[in-house]
Amino acid sequence: MKVKQLPSDFQVEELTRVTPGISGQFAFYCLEKTGWTTPDALTAVRRRWDIALDRLSYGGLKDRHAVTTQFFTIHNGPRRNLSHERISATYLGQVTHPFSSQDIDANRFTIVLRHLTNEGATHAESASRELARTGIPNYFDDQRFGSVGQDGRFVARELIKGQFEEALKLALAGSYEHDRAAEKAEKAILLQHWGNWPAAKAALPRGNIRSIVDYMVTHPTDFKGAVVRLRPELQGLYLAAYQSHIWNRLLDLWLKTTLPAEMLGSVELKLGRFAAPSQIPADLAEKWRLLEFPLASARLKPDPTATWLPLLEQILAEEGMTLATMRIPGVQKPFFSKGERLACVWPTQLTVEPGYDELNRGKRKLLMRFDLPRGCYATMIVKRVTAVSPEL
Repeated sequence: MKVKQLPSDFQVEELTRVTPGISGQFAFYCLEKTGWTTPDALTAVRRRWDIALDRLSYGGLKDRHAVTTQFFTIHNGPRRNLSHERISATYLGQVTHPFSSQDIDANRFTIVLRHLTNEGATHAESASRELARTGIPNYFDDQRFGSVGQDGRFVARELIKGQFEEALKLALAGSYEHDRAAEKAEKAILLQHWGNWPAAKAALPRGNIRSIVDYMVTHPTDFKGAVVRLRPELQGLYLAAYQSHIWNRLLDLWLKTTLPAEMLGSVELKLGRFAAPSQIPADLAEKWRLLEFPLASARLKPDPTATWLPLLEQILAEEGMTLATMRIPGVQKPFFSKGERLACVWPTQLTVEPGYDELNRGKRKLLMRFDLPRGCYATMIVKRVTAVSPEL
């Protein structure tokens, strides 16, 4: 099976009820992009318009390898359009507040699965129609774990243990799947000179990493201080990745301890295989539809009678911690967020259209269209409908 053989094979569009008008301090735009991450595309917009970072707000991150449409605002922004290298920003009017994730009602997806065998296409079509009965487990998918190194280690796990030097080394010099050549070169310099901060500073180009090393030159043992000087968005990514992994493990364990084995399949995620139901017993259907699990943190004060609590405690014990210790000792920021997440999700407006694959001779394709609530991953649907047969 091939996904994203063409950028147009994966399209996502934000849906919002925000209605721009002629008043308000925030200019409201529609951003269309291909081949760019959301932060990189908006950085290009800011540079073209000379806009400070704190004036711009957006709701969600959209895939680089896709055709995407989303919204953003700029405080007192220019009332005009912009076009730049597969990026277009269209001015829509004025609003009274900065756009955020809370303004996203859903995301609309159009996905083409290609290079399917006849059997694979039949299976995927059938499995996609099963979603109306079972939904999909609402796991955080691989995009959430881009900050996890190729060795599977979490920066946040080291931070919780108070291993600040190891956390800093993972953050600055760890090997990641999508490292570019320049990043690999910087990391090689860091590893070569780790601990010899003046030599590392002299060899590194200007940038965020060098600024952290500059701090270490004058504070050679203050690894905690260096960690809190990492860019805030990176700190957030590190903590969110580990918290999401714990949540995924909790859902996986709940499914395995609640449903019969014959009702479970699995999906392959970056960090392992996780349970996915192929059936839901009638007596559990309502519970499954409403089931929520919290994000784990020391700030969580659970009901002692919560049925999921022993499962979470088991997982945390295997991770070498408790709920009370799931924090970074000795610092106020960064900290783990609070919140709950539905255990399952149902795509709405789902349509499935099989056909012949015009790009791969003798193969089939499947065109899927559906809406998902914000924070849910369309790639989980792809994995769910193609998970059973290794021939797909």
